[in-house]
Amino acid sequence: MAEVVRLPKMSDTMTEGVIVKWNYKVGDSVKSGDILAEVETDKATMDMEVYAKGTLLHLALHEGEAAPVDSIIAVVGAAGEDFSSLLSAAPVSAAPAASIPVTAAPTPAAAAVIAAEPIAQPVSAPVAESIPEVSSSEGDERLKASPLAKKLAQDKGIDINQVNGSGENGRIVKKDIENFIPTASKPAPTSTTINNAVVAVSGTEGFHEVNVSQMRKTIAARLGESKFTAPHFYLTLEINMDKASVAREQMNTISDVKISMNDLVIKAAAAALRKNPNINSSWLGTKIRYNHHIHIGVAMAVEDGLLVPVVRFADNKSLSQISSEVKEYGKKAKEKKLQPQDWSGNTFTISNLGMFGIDEFTAIINPPDACILAVGTVKDTVGVVNGEIKPVKTMKVTLSCDHRVVDGTMGAQFLKTLKDYLEEPYRLLV
Repeated sequence: MAEVVRLPKMSDTMTEGVIVKWNYKVGDSVKSGDILAEVETDKATMDMEVYAKGTLLHLALHEGEAAPVDSIIAVVGAAGEDFSSLLSAAPVSAAPAASIPVTAAPTPAAAAVIAAEPIAQPVSAPVAESIPEVSSSEGDERLKASPLAKKLAQDKGIDINQVNGSGENGRIVKKDIENFIPTASKPAPTSTTINNAVVAVSGTEGFHEVNVSQMRKTIAARLGESKFTAPHFYLTLEINMDKASVAREQMNTISDVKISMNDLVIKAAAAALRKNPNINSSWLGTKIRYNHHIHIGVAMAVEDGLLVPVVRFADNKSLSQISSEVKEYGKKAKEKKLQPQDWSGNTFTISNLGMFGIDEFTAIINPPDACILAVGTVKDTVGVVNGEIKPVKTMKVTLSCDHRVVDGTMGAQFLKTLKDYLEEPYRLLV
């Protein structure tokens, strides 16, 4: 008997998913445990297993197309079996395609979105059909193009009739659209008046649009909710980083893994949270949760947005362990290989833009945390040390606090403790 395959919820915040790649086509045999597809969630691209056994009778989505969680995306059964009643009883409702490339590897964020046209559902035909090739006609000439190529051309504003196909029998495929270089058109001259003189002006107006990715949708929803429901206030402090810089250089002469300034900040923040447990908390509406464990989320920028993998029990880990873990998370984030357990459970978050030369900034609290620490660059400046003007290295940090949970004095005390640890880093070893 035929069985429907539904899109599973693959992360705690996932509401819809995008089919990045089908690993099987209609007519192939599948069994329980086979990786049917690669699915982009709001956090990562993940493998989706199939738990039915039989012949793949139907695929409801093109690669690059999205659907809500629990939608029917495929049908598995006996070859030639009539499955139309399954689809008519619970039709698939495809969501708008997300802004992702249809390959597992990341591509520049400005890449156009690939979205296939909706697939008509079979009504009574017992024979399953695969996703069709799309053709367009111009006069008597018939042009062959894949669905993805056609939609990509539409999104980029490319006249597909000008594209030469490299596929079989001149069929236009995705790479032909991506590599297409349109012939530049001469802009129409206009004129304007400057100081009573008519001056010829020419130029070209243009723009491109991309659909919102699953990750960007989640970022917008979660941080929008955080910003407009949690009453934020901000505390900024400047820290002398002379001793921290020297300590880091000395540690890197013996450490197997290179320790970054951000690793020092993570370790110092974890130690400061241990002494200021009220900061390590969450607002739950009718309750405030004070966490006894310290799991620090580390904000990482990727092509589609922002991911926050979690360094668990950071206060109990050495600087080398923290550094290795953060580097591994960074690699997995870029490759979209982070798993749900990697980004869940944070009790405090750190966002560092120092590597981009940003002196200071404010960050939006990452739910469910009560606070987030924004870290600026370590820069050379001039300061007063023991009554003398000397060159010093300083770093500014800004703590964003949820005023429902954290008061000003609590936040200030946490920053003072953090400052003490970073200005006298040997304390982190005691």
